Amino acid sequence: MTLFNLAKNTIVADDIIVLKNLFEKASGLIGKSAPRAVFVKTRWGIHTFGMKFPIDVIVCDKEMRVFVLRENLVPNRMFFWNPRFPYILELPSGMIKTSVIEIGDRLKINKH
Repeated sequence: MTLFNLAKNTIVADDIIVLKNLFEKASGLIGKSAPRAVFVKTRWGIHTFGMKFPIDVIVCDKEMRVFVLRENLVPNRMFFWNPRFPYILELPSGMIKTSVIEIGDRLKINKH
């Protein structure tokens, strides 16, 4: 799947993984040797316990509009946001900056 930034007309990631079930959401990137772009529908928060690398986090509303950006969330931390925002993107650290993602941008995920 591909993550687009419609506001900037750019591709953010072309190999995004969608975590669907409880096990996938709970384990996420734990135990992985390298970060990947991950999309999660959750309102409860995320953690980086057991991860080996920092990540960037994007919190979106139901229209995939960016409302919260958290850069370089290091391992062994918890991150919470207003539960009215249901969509989360976890990206390799530095991608928010290099992709020039800003609050208010609208994102879209397409299947290849």
